[in-house]
Amino acid sequence: MKKIIGIIALAGIALAACNSTEESTWTKYREWRELNQEWLEELQTKTNPDGTPYYKVLTADWNPATFVLIHYFNDRSETEGNLSPLYTSTTDARYKLHIINDEPIDSSDNITTYGPGIYRSRVNENVVGWGVAMMDMRCGDTAEVVVPYGFGYGAQERGSLKPYSTLRFNVRLVDIPYYEVRN
Repeated sequence: MKKIIGIIALAGIALAACNSTEESTWTKYREWRELNQEWLEELQTKTNPDGTPYYKVLTADWNPATFVLIHYFNDRSETEGNLSPLYTSTTDARYKLHIINDEPIDSSDNITTYGPGIYRSRVNENVVGWGVAMMDMRCGDTAEVVVPYGFGYGAQERGSLKPYSTLRFNVRLVDIPYYEVRN
């Protein structure tokens, strides 16, 4: 009983600690947030010409509430047997990031440190949705990945990216340079 009271007290403190900036962000971006939610719902219902779902829904084994939408452009049988990253893996990828209405936000095009257009990072150092998608991909796969704002940058404003933005990546997993072996 004392644990429950303690948890309720902590929850109350956490709610009280929320400042008006967070509330004003929620209110200020209400229309944008709703527009992004509608766009995500529209993408979830998108179908191929044969009526099958265009996107596959991926969830994280470690958090089934987390999801992204993914559509592979390549024939996955051609990458069968290729390496897939772990959550702690370092990956080399090429990407273009868009938001609603195909507005470009970012890309790896100008990165040259590890090769032309190569973005090198650990899977777990990116937004959660990126990690969920990467762990399903194999070297050589090219996909479109849609990340709901809750598994992207959430309420954070990042440069020209507004809070509550649903992210759409076109990504190619090029390599896993320091591959770890599953235990």
